[in-house]
Amino acid sequence: MTHEEKRAWIMLVVSAVGYAVYAAVVLSRVDGRPLAATPYAGVLLWTIGGAIVASVVAEIAMGVVNPRASRVKDVRDREIGRLGDHVGQAFVIIGAVSALLMALAEWDWFWIANVIYLCFVLSAVVGSLAKVIVYRRGVPQW
Repeated sequence: MTHEEKRAWIMLVVSAVGYAVYAAVVLSRVDGRPLAATPYAGVLLWTIGGAIVASVVAEIAMGVVNPRASRVKDVRDREIGRLGDHVGQAFVIIGAVSALLMALAEWDWFWIANVIYLCFVLSAVVGSLAKVIVYRRGVPQW
């Protein structure tokens, strides 16, 4: 497994787990209120920060476990990285357009923030998943 494939796995797992923790904490705070009235901002910021820290720690641990691993990117790594980024970027655009439309419709900030966060997570997860699949099956020849 290449260094870049391991990084894709880390991003995939950390993003999914981070969002799952966020959703679980927010849903546990509902207490009979409307979901939009649930305090979410602190949890959102902490889970994003926690995911960043977890990703950095996982990459450091990966380097400690295998210090001699090559970190050189070849043409294949760059192609896979580009493909995964393009696949994931679609969700960033979907999130931005959705948030814009929600703001124009004057939806509650809760929903706007959550659609943006969800689309960032989907971007990371789907982009990383695409990278992992391509590493396993090979770069498609168009």
